[in-house]
Amino acid sequence: MKKILAALTLILLSAGVAVHASDLVIESKTQSFSESDNKIKFNGDVKVSVDDLKVVGDSADINMTGEQKLDTATFYDKPYAYEVKKNKKREVKANILKVSLITKIVRAEGDTQSVVFDGKTPIVVINSDVQEYDTKTGIMTATGTVTIKYKEIETFSNKAIIKTDKNGDLKNLELIGNAQVKQENNESFADKFFYDAASKMLTANGNTTSNVLMEDGTKLILKSAVQEYVQDKNVFSASGNVRIWYQDYYAVGPKVTVYPDKTTGKPNDIYFNGRSSITQGVRTIYADKIKMVLNPKDFHAEGNTRSVIRNIGNGQSEEGSMGLGL
Repeated sequence: MKKILAALTLILLSAGVAVHASDLVIESKTQSFSESDNKIKFNGDVKVSVDDLKVVGDSADINMTGEQKLDTATFYDKPYAYEVKKNKKREVKANILKVSLITKIVRAEGDTQSVVFDGKTPIVVINSDVQEYDTKTGIMTATGTVTIKYKEIETFSNKAIIKTDKNGDLKNLELIGNAQVKQENNESFADKFFYDAASKMLTANGNTTSNVLMEDGTKLILKSAVQEYVQDKNVFSASGNVRIWYQDYYAVGPKVTVYPDKTTGKPNDIYFNGRSSITQGVRTIYADKIKMVLNPKDFHAEGNTRSVIRNIGNGQSEEGSMGLGL
């Protein structure tokens, strides 16, 4: 989870390309103006430059407004847009690319892919059906089978929203609808993930499940309504019908806080607050607080504790109740 948050701070780099008030230069083999369509058309080796933004394609057109001002430039036949600043290169590929010269919105449609390179090495890749970047608000929205990949981190969702500040630094990131974050053999599922850069907190809401592969190969499964991870403290918490499965343990409670092992960084000390229970085999213990330790495997319950042992078996009388056999 800690690596996941580090990855999210880089995703902003692929949010889009900026369009500022400046000269627009278009080169092509042919250019023509259709008065009936009110469009300027460009064909053959089309090259467009706006500040650091470059767009290359086979054909393009620009709509004109009623006042004969440039409106939207549309590039066809799998255009390629890129921007280079210092050692970072951002590129966008799509079937169609639309650049609004009025609203300053860049929209890529069809098999859209955004890639950020550090030198020649790709560090972030975003794939989706559509990607739209508003250069005024710094918000990039990707929709339709969205995948984000950074090194060993992969995310999946129906929609992703990335918001940056005026300096291009990440403010927050949302993954919405059938969202999944996967790192190697660890994965989390939720209706929505939200990362806030200021607090360095990742929050998962709705039908949330986290699967963590432990050092010994066993799996820790945690389900709840809400899950939060604080990057600075490396502390994980969950609330709302929390359920945990680990080996032969099954624990239930309203709220839980998970602290990692200092060596492995994996979850180890799990604290349940509020009336909770832990089941191991036929025994269930209820308490106001439960501490569950994964390595070495142990637990401690306190506060109005009560034990229930099911199906104790022997010692029943003929009438079916327990007795002394007298």
